[in-house]
Amino acid sequence: VQLQASGGGLVQPGGSLRLSCATSGRTGSNYGVAWFRRPPGKQREFVGAISWSAGNTYYADSVKGRFTISRENLVMYLQMNSLKPEDTAVYYCSEDLDSFTQRTMGRPWFYEYWSQGTLVTVSS
Repeated sequence: VQLQASGGGLVQPGGSLRLSCATSGRTGSNYGVAWFRRPPGKQREFVGAISWSAGNTYYADSVKGRFTISRENLVMYLQMNSLKPEDTAVYYCSEDLDSFTQRTMGRPWFYEYWSQGTLVTVSS
């Protein structure tokens, strides 16, 4: 079962967008799901994550206060408000089945499964 990310699109600066990630239903002892993004011409970067069982959320400094992660059933959401042109990127969700911690959550190599990307473009 693949992860499926959706909800990308074109939005003006200051606008909002909500991304969805349909997770696989796989779980483990320390299961977490994260959002990463790859801006044009740049490396992949951590956006935020959720510790699934506890519901604790974590964010990169660049999005803190503007983005919110939530979950319902097997779907994770990324509510993005006050969007800026620098938020333009391909967004991915990813699953870490059994090693998710605050120390590892920002490191993409800990995640076993990845979605296809969904493009978010912030432009006037």
